[in-house]
Amino acid sequence: MKIALIGATGYVGAPLLQEALNRGHQVTALVRHPQKLIAHPQLTAVQADVHDSVALAEQLRGHDVVISAFNPGWGIADIREQFIAGSRAIIAASKLAGVKRLLVVGGAGSLYVAPGVQLIDTPDFPAEYKEGAEGARQALEILRGEQELEWTFLSPAALLVPGPRTGKFRLGQDELLMNGDEPGSISVADLAVALIDEAEQPQHIRQRFTLAY
Repeated sequence: MKIALIGATGYVGAPLLQEALNRGHQVTALVRHPQKLIAHPQLTAVQADVHDSVALAEQLRGHDVVISAFNPGWGIADIREQFIAGSRAIIAASKLAGVKRLLVVGGAGSLYVAPGVQLIDTPDFPAEYKEGAEGARQALEILRGEQELEWTFLSPAALLVPGPRTGKFRLGQDELLMNGDEPGSISVADLAVALIDEAEQPQHIRQRFTLAY
């Protein structure tokens, strides 16, 4: 496939890029700093601004799928607003480009831990991640109102960690996956496996799904 990957140099984006290339896909990496990417025969590196939806649409045109690992950066003060604005722009650009399939990596904060209770709203949710998690939760709600795109939103396990690619994990939908009494975990390498699997063989059209060991 021809995959447009937004945020290909990030913590999540880099393993996604590697997984897609290893499976033989042609990838256009849309990033702020293309010089960070190592040359590869299946890779085209493009400098992009996700907030410019018209320019982004031109860069997305002709691809089979858009994968967004967009994150404005945990250190910025207005991460919630940036996350929502960037998500809206990516949705708009995908539609302008005529690319129906959009896969988005979000956060675990919007997963349910009890009826009507999401992880982000629990007392122990880390304060330093709350604004970013709120942005991701609102991005999911925006997608849920989207009827034109064939979107999928992937929430990782509560613990998204460095680690090996095993290809073995459990899938879920809207509820946080647990490991006994503890929240589940997943490596970024295995998250990449699950998302490229979804790109190749869609199972969650206009749905959110999650995964954990």
